Amino acid sequence: MDMSAAELKRAALAQPASFSPTSSTAELNGSEILVRCLQAEGVRHLWGYPGGAVLYIYDALYKQESIQHVLVRHEQAAVHAADGFARATGEVGVALVTSGPGVTNAITGIATAYMDSIPMVIITGQVPTPAIGLDAFQECDTVGITRPIVKHNFLVKDVRDLALTLKKAFHIARTGRPGPVVVDIPKDVSLAKTVFSYPDRVEMRSYNPVKKGHSGQIRKAVQLLLQARRPYIYTGGGVILGEATAELRQLVELLGFPCTNTLMGLGAMPGTDPRFLGMLGMHGTYEANMTMQHCDVLLAVGARFDDRVIGNPKHFGSVERKIIHVDIDPSSISKRVRVDIPIVGDVKDVLQELIAQLKDAQAKPDADALNAWWNQINDWRRRDCLAYKASDEVIKPQMVVDTLWRLTRDRDTYITSDVGQHQMWAAQFYKFDEPRRWINSGGLGTMGVGLPYAMGIKLAKPESEVFCITGEGSIQMCIQELSTCFQYRTPVKIVSLNNRYLGMVRQWQELDYEGRYSHSYMDALPDFVKLAEAYGHVGILVEKPSDVEPALKEAMRLKDRTVFLDIRTDPTENVWPMVKAGKGISEMLLGSEDL
Repeated sequence: MDMSAAELKRAALAQPASFSPTSSTAELNGSEILVRCLQAEGVRHLWGYPGGAVLYIYDALYKQESIQHVLVRHEQAAVHAADGFARATGEVGVALVTSGPGVTNAITGIATAYMDSIPMVIITGQVPTPAIGLDAFQECDTVGITRPIVKHNFLVKDVRDLALTLKKAFHIARTGRPGPVVVDIPKDVSLAKTVFSYPDRVEMRSYNPVKKGHSGQIRKAVQLLLQARRPYIYTGGGVILGEATAELRQLVELLGFPCTNTLMGLGAMPGTDPRFLGMLGMHGTYEANMTMQHCDVLLAVGARFDDRVIGNPKHFGSVERKIIHVDIDPSSISKRVRVDIPIVGDVKDVLQELIAQLKDAQAKPDADALNAWWNQINDWRRRDCLAYKASDEVIKPQMVVDTLWRLTRDRDTYITSDVGQHQMWAAQFYKFDEPRRWINSGGLGTMGVGLPYAMGIKLAKPESEVFCITGEGSIQMCIQELSTCFQYRTPVKIVSLNNRYLGMVRQWQELDYEGRYSHSYMDALPDFVKLAEAYGHVGILVEKPSDVEPALKEAMRLKDRTVFLDIRTDPTENVWPMVKAGKGISEMLLGSEDL
């Protein structure tokens, strides 16, 4: 009886009982060594796209079954999907691309991960070592091109260095301030053979990130926090990346201080907690920004005082306050704002010691001063800065996000977004109660990430609800990945807030360019319902406010199908509050009446 191709492959893959992925007495080629290294690191999913320089690697992948390779439709999406996987799981995301255009197509994904400190290893093919520098077919200087947008990169010229290099790559990617690491492998190295051995651990003399914070500095921070009359806790993505959510919540509970998260830190504090003031910054809440500007002691944890958070640094510095800054990366401290007590260390370790010292301290925060401070904050809250005018005739995008939150708040739900108005509405109106549930591009602001992010998450979390909140502009940047969703059965739900504009561009043009809407209107949009159906998915057109909730419920009911919701929203709606460029964070526009 003839064996099927799948049965033949399984028979060829059968390993003896003594098989170990970390060593081999026989010689293996570089591609087989790469696969063994990935197996030793526990890699289960790999996103990529083949090409000439990586065909030996793809041949080695064909001969194993423990790592699932996902064939995307564009290399940018491979890196984004691995990035989304890493953000949702905390594990290192891995992508594989070929040389030349494979690398250059991946650049946006690498830069996106770098800006948000996401642990990733990107394996790139390279032309054979004798051809490097000779303008060979599909050659580019991968190390030179990626140097500004990676935590580190390697060019492996000898197969004997490959295993140790990969161990270093994973170690660098996940430790200290995480980030993407590129490993460039020439084609001849992927074919050359050597004995395989993979180290259990690696030590690098030039790379030893600090983990423990300075006890003396932490003691000073405790004293300052206990003396504060108008305290504030400001946290960023570092709290989530550092798995320090439990410590942050314990600290807020212990002190009773108000807390805010940046766009990248949402979920570190429960969005429904009364001590959480909402997101701060350019589109943050009135109360979060006013509290930031008028506090007397600020504890910043895993945040970097970027331009979207504090606005004009001169305006921020015009109010005297004491600042404690905790961060794993010393280069982030006093980079934009001078701080009084710098603490370099892993945020989880630092917060644990900070909590321990607070519990041992004899003094307590001034209850009367704290009550007065909360009274002031509650006065700011009464402005209800996120209020919007409901309508029975036109769909308000805020209502869509609010409805989605109500329907999914009791489910294990992950929300991805692209970049623009829809991203800000998602951040404002979806109350994230847990970390790693909000997946978006913060630092680079990359359009097109939402769908690949969702694919990566759904593969890792098949039982969870995964929604991509996007716009008709962003979704078209990686829309070909609907094909990948079909092939690999990753049934994500796409909520497209379709206002027929590049919404954030249109908003800025309305406010700062006297309504000259230069190339921000979408004149030729596809029929997204038919397009989704052409890819094998379900498309639903939503044009009336009363149909929003039924459509979302229907999408959730279709658990095993990717569903594209084309929701036609109000094209004139703007994101409020808003801090215009060059202004301070307390100089907010709360609506069109402030113009």
